[in-house]
Amino acid sequence: MATLTSGGNAAFKNYNNQFAHITDPNERRRLALAEIDKARFGWHHVRAVVVAGVGFFTDSYDIFAINLASAMLGVVYWQDAKTGTGKIPSSADTAIKVSTSGGTVIGQLFFGWLADVIGRKRMYGVELMIIIFSTLAQALSSDSPGMSIVGILVFWRVIMGIGIGGDYPLSSIITSEFATTKWRGAMMGAVFAMQGFGQLAAAIIALIVTAGFKKSLETADTVGHCSGVCQLAVDKMWRVVIGFGAVPASIALYYRLTIPETPRYTFDVARDIVKADEDVRAYIEGKREGNPDMLQRVSTLQNQTAELETPKASWSDFWRHYLQWKNGKVLLGTAGSWFFLDVAFYGLGLNNSIILSAIGWSGGKNVYEYFYRSASGNLILICAGAIPGYWATVATVDTIGRKPIQLLGFIMLTILFIVIGFAYEPLKNSHNGLLALYVIAQFFFNFGPNATTFIVPGECFPTRYRSTSHGISAASGKVGAIIAQCVFGPLVHRGAPKGSSASPWLNHVMQIFALFMLCGCFTSLLIPETKRQTLEALAGEDIGTPASIDPSVNGDNTKLAEEGRNGATEGVKV
Repeated sequence: MATLTSGGNAAFKNYNNQFAHITDPNERRRLALAEIDKARFGWHHVRAVVVAGVGFFTDSYDIFAINLASAMLGVVYWQDAKTGTGKIPSSADTAIKVSTSGGTVIGQLFFGWLADVIGRKRMYGVELMIIIFSTLAQALSSDSPGMSIVGILVFWRVIMGIGIGGDYPLSSIITSEFATTKWRGAMMGAVFAMQGFGQLAAAIIALIVTAGFKKSLETADTVGHCSGVCQLAVDKMWRVVIGFGAVPASIALYYRLTIPETPRYTFDVARDIVKADEDVRAYIEGKREGNPDMLQRVSTLQNQTAELETPKASWSDFWRHYLQWKNGKVLLGTAGSWFFLDVAFYGLGLNNSIILSAIGWSGGKNVYEYFYRSASGNLILICAGAIPGYWATVATVDTIGRKPIQLLGFIMLTILFIVIGFAYEPLKNSHNGLLALYVIAQFFFNFGPNATTFIVPGECFPTRYRSTSHGISAASGKVGAIIAQCVFGPLVHRGAPKGSSASPWLNHVMQIFALFMLCGCFTSLLIPETKRQTLEALAGEDIGTPASIDPSVNGDNTKLAEEGRNGATEGVKV
């Protein structure tokens, strides 16, 4: 039996030897993971949320910023004597925006798979470097005789999308695998809620640069007559708006590169129980990673009396796992719900201009007012519906539960889209009615499936396929976004005169979105309720770990940890 060294007290425990006497790897795994599951909420949890959340802040900023910058691109690159419109063609606008979603699908699938194959730590930060590089490349892009600005931006936004896509499974999985069970939903929800602040920051930066170039922008009455100093100012504006997205990503990069590997990956995939045990200690103490004694690692492997009961990852095991209906239906539920959600979520976002017109935040007597009202109007819409919805989820997801919130959101959105679709004309004429329904819809998107479709896939799959499965679910959502942008975007203009921006088919598109939301209700029935259950219990691999955590229990002096410490005392020879 291994001999333990002395040392340690209530404040500074001798974590290196806490479970060293246990030769059964399954028992050691159970006790070590219980330390994470029942750890007292502390700064190491806050740090994990901030490091992961800054990535989502950046993702959202980069995606939303192009909506504001595309109007500026029109002034700079479509300002000529023949057209004189100063507005980007709809085909070019769609290509630039869809390219991001296309890259995101690739990143979600590729990084999701890689994180399960070579580890979360090795990939975390790589996706952020891709985002930083491609963001700066966009800000420095320009037109040339051999390459249009659209082609250049599409290329770099595909690359950026790959980085953004990688952030979805990585941030979700790393947060869930390090989170305390009692507040896991709130931690993951807080990471995702940073999207709202990313959108807010994009609108604020657009507002700041517009104010900074006020005098130059006031020299032109319309975007079609913005030339000279006005056009030069707008060219600088869009580059600042896009390029600023690299700033928060650069700040977070160091912290992502220095986090420890998640102990669950080290236990279940790398199958290194000593290193995993050390990483648990390192995370709780706020260190970069555990530093186990190599002799102890070798000795443990030699004296190990049993193999880990968790299955090894392989393609045959992957298909065997998901061909069982009890497992396959969960993946179908998470992927299907995310798909149906994003069709309507991105589809509704395409019609922001109509809402801005309704509340009087569009147009203006000069170019300065045009951009100022656009940024201010988006600021109002974000603060009114999106941000409150995100944080309502954070506040309630660990008490109400994921599944009830998701179902409530889909049901409310179904009703809202039916009302908007079948009563569009009266609502459009009243203005305030349409605005109210839009804000309520934004609230229930985020206090509903937009948040929970991110949270649940990070919890309900086994460790060996958790990242891959989250990537598949997220990619399904982005496929829905592409359909919304490529199909429903042009569809709203069906029947409109050539060259007109009218949207005579908008009411019918809203009716179609109602059907998608109804389908989301049914796919939501396939997902499990993950509230306050351990990740191992949800994956059917609890191996003696309690299936759920009593909400009244909070702290690291748990019964499970005490079992390990008592066993350690009994095994010491003085």
